[in-house]
Amino acid sequence: MTATRGGTDSAAAPAPPRRRHRAGRVLWGSGAALVLAMLAGVWVGALPLPPGAVVATLADRALGPLGIDVPGGLEGTGEAVLLQLRLPRVVLAALVGAGLAVSGAAYQGVFRNALADPYLLGAAAGAGLGATLVIAYSPGASLGPFGVVPLAAFAGALLGVGAALALGTAAGGSHSATLLLAGVAVASFLAAAQTLVQQQNTDDLREVYGWLLGQLGRAQWSDVVLVLPYLGVACLVLLLCGRALDVLAVGDDEARSLGVHPGRLRLLVVVAASLAAASAVAVSGLIGFVGLVVPHIARRLVGGSHARVLPAALLAGGAFLVLADLVARVVLAPAELPIGVVTAFVGAPFFAGLLWVGARHR
Repeated sequence: MTATRGGTDSAAAPAPPRRRHRAGRVLWGSGAALVLAMLAGVWVGALPLPPGAVVATLADRALGPLGIDVPGGLEGTGEAVLLQLRLPRVVLAALVGAGLAVSGAAYQGVFRNALADPYLLGAAAGAGLGATLVIAYSPGASLGPFGVVPLAAFAGALLGVGAALALGTAAGGSHSATLLLAGVAVASFLAAAQTLVQQQNTDDLREVYGWLLGQLGRAQWSDVVLVLPYLGVACLVLLLCGRALDVLAVGDDEARSLGVHPGRLRLLVVVAASLAAASAVAVSGLIGFVGLVVPHIARRLVGGSHARVLPAALLAGGAFLVLADLVARVVLAPAELPIGVVTAFVGAPFFAGLLWVGARHR
């Protein structure tokens, strides 16, 4: 796996005012797209909800503690569907999409590799093994937010990343290529262990594959409560590291001369990005291509500076996954597609197109 510097060497250079203004407009547009996507997510479904009544209900809930009543809201079944089913699912999809996208952008920046994604250092393989072990050997384990499966997936993801970091550090410090190779080795070993468990417990394959393909259908507010602290801290750390990643893009020696410690910065970014990915995986299963494709879109819109790419990817990733979950809910209604299938159908052709365009411009 070869690291590339495409589009990163110029990241540390000050952006011209025209590009900064454009990046600002893109960030505002991404935020607006996220809000509109979330509204569409709660409006559309098997029971259509009137948009005006939805907005009135949400405003009444938000302003109620201040003593302000907003009339015209939903009542009865409609209110229950909005507040207990759709809204927590939409909020969770936005959080998971944002976490996967910003961690993917951070991985691509710290490893200087356009093909890096949030599952690079064994997070996906570790989470898959943890969930598979629980599903196979504890059939009654709850899939709810405080059940065993999400906690096992979270622990497995952190274990996989921790093993990759320990192996990479022992083999050659915190250099990008060494960490990448360590991640590949650990992920391969954990994937083999997962396959072994599946072969010994074939009766549970359907449930295992259902989790591996991604699922948000069981989303509850307690899922949001579970994942928000970890995702919040990880995303905040990554956003604060944007400027330092721009400095790192010009090279380790130059970064040191500017007061940035490359090894410590890489470790901090990798740990924060891995925590974001592990948190997302624990409540959603494995959802591919969000952290791979969305950062590329953000980079094309706002330029190569990580100080702009990271927030743009965070907002765009949330909007993308909310819309993908909406498609998963309605395209085969009343049946529901795994959300990982939807993101693969969208992400794989898009990424193939990016590779084709890149090859033509070489």
